[in-house]
Amino acid sequence: MEKRAVVFTYGTLKRGFSNHVLMQDLILAGDATYLGHAITATPLPLVCGPYRVPFLINLPGAGDRGTLRGHYERLPISVREYEGGGELVSAEAYYAHRSYAEELWRRSGMKGLCCYSERETLGYVKRKDRPQDITFLDQIRIFIASSSD
Repeated sequence: MEKRAVVFTYGTLKRGFSNHVLMQDLILAGDATYLGHAITATPLPLVCGPYRVPFLINLPGAGDRGTLRGHYERLPISVREYEGGGELVSAEAYYAHRSYAEELWRRSGMKGLCCYSERETLGYVKRKDRPQDITFLDQIRIFIASSSD
């Protein structure tokens, strides 16, 4: 039997948010299962980047897996079940890529969000509605270089 990874979602993929339909598609195809609500075992910074896209920041820079390019890295995370006694669970999450994470953290004034809620989604721009003539990684770099969003 194939072992599946537990993936912690914290932004637009959460239930009730704009990209949750992507998770629903995976669930309907049998490629994912909803396990329940969870919170990170230790506090981690969560910030919004360009177009109000949420990013989890991995400040320690730990982790031996991840992409070499792109705007996210999939790295280990410990989460605590929100219900059912708060058991610790090993999972993975998509963090801001290490090539710009610290700059994104500084750009946010080194202040993170406690969670990605409806308030943070105000101003969120779906991928299809963003400029198509520039990569999202370049859009992140422009956002970081600017003085305000």
